[in-house]
Amino acid sequence: MPFLRSSRPPSGFTFLKTVFTVCGVAILAGLAFNKVDGLRDFGKELHARSEMESLANALRDYRIQNGIYPTTAQGLRALVIRPLIAPFPAQWQNTLNAPAVPLDPWNNAYYYVCPGKLHPRGFDLFSCGPDGTPNTSDDIAF
Repeated sequence: MPFLRSSRPPSGFTFLKTVFTVCGVAILAGLAFNKVDGLRDFGKELHARSEMESLANALRDYRIQNGIYPTTAQGLRALVIRPLIAPFPAQWQNTLNAPAVPLDPWNNAYYYVCPGKLHPRGFDLFSCGPDGTPNTSDDIAF
């Protein structure tokens, strides 16, 4: 039986098709990793907001017990350690119920100012965000 040649091209993958397929998969994988990284940052931001809510509640409890918020100089440490500088709280308690003030998800201290610039009758509380520098566009304010 003689060998008959078909006029159709071979049906298997050619080298060029394989290269295009691998490049397409690589591009899709890169986009997926980029999306996951964005979700990780979003999760850290949510964590910071949740922690600042807890700190704000502890600051409000401090004010209820003592009539004033801690000063900027006393800082958030006043929530876990009795302040050693005036004004001294009348009925100090560890209102945060923690051994120390937590750091933000990027391992930086939360910033506390009282009276606040945004809230002159209260306090300002914020995280410096991923760059760790205050007063930049990635700050997360409470």
